[in-house]
Amino acid sequence: MLYRKIPKNGDELSILGFGCMRLPVRADGSIDEERATKQVRDAIDHGVNYVDTAWPYHMGQSEPFVGRALANGYREKVNLATKLPSWLIEKREDMDTFLNAQLERLRTDHIDYYLIHALVGDLWDAVEKLGVADFLDKARADGRIRNAGFSFHGAGDDFNRIVDAYDWDFCQIQYNFLDEKNQAGTAGLEYAASKGLGIIIMEPLRGGNLTKTVPSVVREIWDEALVKRTPAEWALRWIWNHPEVTVVLSGMNDETHIQENLSVADQAYPNSLTEAELQLVKKVESTYRELMKVSCTGCRYCMPCSSGVNIPLCFEEYNNLYLVDNPEEEKFMYAARLGGAVALGESEFASMCVQCGQCVEKCPQHIDIPAVLESVVAELEGPDFEQRVAMARQMFKQT
Repeated sequence: MLYRKIPKNGDELSILGFGCMRLPVRADGSIDEERATKQVRDAIDHGVNYVDTAWPYHMGQSEPFVGRALANGYREKVNLATKLPSWLIEKREDMDTFLNAQLERLRTDHIDYYLIHALVGDLWDAVEKLGVADFLDKARADGRIRNAGFSFHGAGDDFNRIVDAYDWDFCQIQYNFLDEKNQAGTAGLEYAASKGLGIIIMEPLRGGNLTKTVPSVVREIWDEALVKRTPAEWALRWIWNHPEVTVVLSGMNDETHIQENLSVADQAYPNSLTEAELQLVKKVESTYRELMKVSCTGCRYCMPCSSGVNIPLCFEEYNNLYLVDNPEEEKFMYAARLGGAVALGESEFASMCVQCGQCVEKCPQHIDIPAVLESVVAELEGPDFEQRVAMARQMFKQT
């Protein structure tokens, strides 16, 4: 495992962090604690020393799980990160209430890296007015938190002013080879680094969209490389190639993926990709931009939908329609997965959307979700849709 320093405090953090937003789950949607605990502890045993969670992850169950997973001496081996749910703050006292509850949920007396969660410009203005600077100062002074930071999901214009608004130790931004000009982007990465902030990266694989379904045209480009790497390794190596980056968070929930990520993190030095390799990544990026229809990362902040639409899955299938080589098969998979056939559950189709707009306010990617859902309906439901649903349910023996 390679390590990089936080400039302001000298902490040496593993370049690979364990993100606890997408833990393995059971059929009922609850965290598979036995499997997830083993995954977290194995990663720590192999050098990971940064574990990230948040108040809302897994419907509020991620923090309590992490507290249990870090028992038996594992808490002392890691830098623990969690986040203040800024959108729930109505008064200054709420900040202490949430932090104290998080300390209890996480079974610890301090948070090593504490973030103000999911900031955009207006939300920052609101918590700043309520006294978040005073809260952070006092929480650092009394030892409940060691380092103060923020995670960012807003427009680039707001990023620099938030960086400048407080004496932050670090920040967390979405960054991958498709997001150089999205949200904080490369300009934000470089600005934060110039101010001495440690930089934590989220969504390095865009919610798995860069690895789960790799179109043949993209595979052909990767195959041009002299050094052969998997799509996940290319994406991670591209981020770690930036010396400004401190930690890359991976929402690891599969043992094979964890092993691969750990292996890559043993050798991903900054500035280690050749110019030819960087141009290859640029070629892949351009190809993806031509193929993908929606920039959803699967973060699930839009969920649950009051009408029962599984928004992230609808968008995943919509992108897959343009990424796979067999669109008819993908239309069938949409009918099966959203029709409840695969999981033997209720239907979650895009056509169930009532255009209430509540999801739009929650989306960190600022996607016009109702409008895109209309496109999903037009392209994935359409003629013969009911027949595909019936076939899927029959295949998976759902009555």
